[in-house]
Amino acid sequence: MTETDVPDPEVVSALRALSNPVRLQLLTWLRDPERNFPLDGAIADPHEVGVCVTHIQAKVGLAQSTVSAYLAELQRAGLVRATRVGKWTHYKRDEERIASLVATLGRTL
Repeated sequence: MTETDVPDPEVVSALRALSNPVRLQLLTWLRDPERNFPLDGAIADPHEVGVCVTHIQAKVGLAQSTVSAYLAELQRAGLVRATRVGKWTHYKRDEERIASLVATLGRTL
């Protein structure tokens, strides 16, 4: 393989994160937080700051530790951003990074 044949490690990381159906579903839900999450009692704007992990966990119905691990994988891949508000972590999509990934895939696949 030549250097130009080697896949971009950031693309590989993102595709690995998206290969899990639950992580893919989480990213899809975060696209429209008001529609997809029960935001009663939300302490931050879901578009500005993101959705609290407790709301995400309630929607997906998995253990909090599992949901946190899934979101951490999406964060490491650059697909979501995490913001602390008090003791709570909120997640939102990184739309710029997602658009870049889609453009890269369009050019390389």
